[in-house]
Amino acid sequence: MDEKTLAYINLYAVLGSLQKLCALDDEAKRLIEGVDVSVGIAVKGGPEATLVFKDGKCTLTEGTENCTIKLPFSSPKKFNGMIDGTVTPFPSKGFTKIGFLLKTFTKLTDILTSYLRPAEGALDDPRFFEVSTTLMFYLIVAAIAQVGNVDKIGRFSASNTVDGNVKLAIEGGPSAYVKVENHHLTAVLEEPEEFMSYMVFGDMHIARDLFDGNVNAIASVGAGKIRIGGMILQVDNVNRMLDRVALYLS
Repeated sequence: MDEKTLAYINLYAVLGSLQKLCALDDEAKRLIEGVDVSVGIAVKGGPEATLVFKDGKCTLTEGTENCTIKLPFSSPKKFNGMIDGTVTPFPSKGFTKIGFLLKTFTKLTDILTSYLRPAEGALDDPRFFEVSTTLMFYLIVAAIAQVGNVDKIGRFSASNTVDGNVKLAIEGGPSAYVKVENHHLTAVLEEPEEFMSYMVFGDMHIARDLFDGNVNAIASVGAGKIRIGGMILQVDNVNRMLDRVALYLS
């Protein structure tokens, strides 16, 4: 595990989950009503992207050129420190919007954390379980792409993956895909129009058990709890990257 890959996962997968959070959670929706603010995060030697809060939605875009608030970090390790709560960021742009960072943005990340690291007993509530598992699903799909593009072992798997879309889905729930093009991976958090291969979890509970490390993916395939098909070598390489994701998110 290296700090640079973790920084990409933290920005594009963890903070990137705010996009779906603001669509799934009622409190998060209320917090961004009428808001028009963009938070740019620039990591030296690492990722650079902007979270845009506008029109009641949150979207993640490449670069920080048009952000209203900019948070610079001198290294991937410093940015990762912000995510784990050991580093306090200081904006280089947007001081007049500091209230958004201290109040709204902090509340949003607190809500996200409550879903990604649920308190004991929280998953007993069916609605909380559904939102939490859905967010974990999208986070993991986004993280697969970052591992395939940045992590040394993940890049090796990506180098052996043919071009095409790999669909990942939960039966009766969310669907997304990883686009492979010239061994570069892009996570697209929506249903693919077409795909070369697929991995579909039987239901939310099976997906959750896999995400939490309570079941083995290969054994679940053998038991028919996870369906795979299409270009099997492509799925196999994505599954290898999924194993690497588990290391970074543990």
